[in-house]
Amino acid sequence: MHRRTFRAIAIALTFAVGAFGVAACGSSDSGGSSSGSSSSASTAPQGKKIKVGLVTDIGGLNDRSFNQLANQGLQNAIKQLGVDGRVLISKQNSDYIPNLTTLAQQKYDLIIGNGFLMADAVETAAKKFPQQKFAIIDYSPLAMKSKPKNVVGLPFKEQEAGYLVGYLAGLYAKDNGGSVSSVGGQKIPPVDHYIAGFQAGAKKANPSVKTLNGYSQSFTDQAKCKEIALDQIAKGSKVVFQVAGSCGLGAIDAAKEKSMQAIGVDADQSYLGPQIITSALKKVDVAVFDAIKSVQNDTYKGGGDVTASLKTNGVGIGKISAAGQKYADQVKQIQQQILDGSITPPDTVGSGT
Repeated sequence: MHRRTFRAIAIALTFAVGAFGVAACGSSDSGGSSSGSSSSASTAPQGKKIKVGLVTDIGGLNDRSFNQLANQGLQNAIKQLGVDGRVLISKQNSDYIPNLTTLAQQKYDLIIGNGFLMADAVETAAKKFPQQKFAIIDYSPLAMKSKPKNVVGLPFKEQEAGYLVGYLAGLYAKDNGGSVSSVGGQKIPPVDHYIAGFQAGAKKANPSVKTLNGYSQSFTDQAKCKEIALDQIAKGSKVVFQVAGSCGLGAIDAAKEKSMQAIGVDADQSYLGPQIITSALKKVDVAVFDAIKSVQNDTYKGGGDVTASLKTNGVGIGKISAAGQKYADQVKQIQQQILDGSITPPDTVGSGT
């Protein structure tokens, strides 16, 4: 065979195999779509082989915060623990139960529901499949009517991270004049924990500061969050804290557009631009990874919670930009006071002044 002809056939076969590999990575289900990740890398440590399924909330994997972090925790477990993993994306609330059911029917060893809004769906699935293990971010099985023993809750003390970024925002507003503000998504406890801590931290740093707050009632509509943030900036806000998932990216855009400061949420969002003075961290990736590890090493305990806090390094404050560096040492002092118990951030939103 002519060398050039042989080479062409070899290249064609390579592309055919590659195309098959990509097609084999994903699949579709009636409840949502799969994100693609199944088997572990051959170099990964081989612990007990388990299958882990993650169901996102409606924010999707590209929210750059909450769902993206959960998926990162799963991907880390695939690489480091050698587990098999699959993600089902929920595009609407009605996808939650079908997605959870799909994974349970396929005998996944751990099924993770990502978010407070999935509580009823996780409880329903856990009751229907009592032999399967479940975990839920931001909710407790103790708060469920049936108190299922096959669900572990993974809540966070968001108010502690909120307090730290609020304290920094208060100091900045004190030096630069103006108020501080927050843009929440839906008014649910995890969102309000952040906002309550933020407002209290800002008041601690600057007792006379005005705190503004609004809710978009969405975790996806960036235009709504941008509109709220622009209105807050028009009313004097110098620092805008987004607590709204991918919707909150619109609030960050508003801060950039008006040359104001913004605070990211869940993930360290400093990479979005110099307008990010800092971020309130919520290490969903670590919580997901640790839950997976507990199933693999047989230490999983359903029916209760594993709470993430400053003490467990489950929440915190992200990178501080040049605009906020002058306050970094003061923020560290406040963090220590939370750790030693002399400050206990509130988790209920006040009216603000």
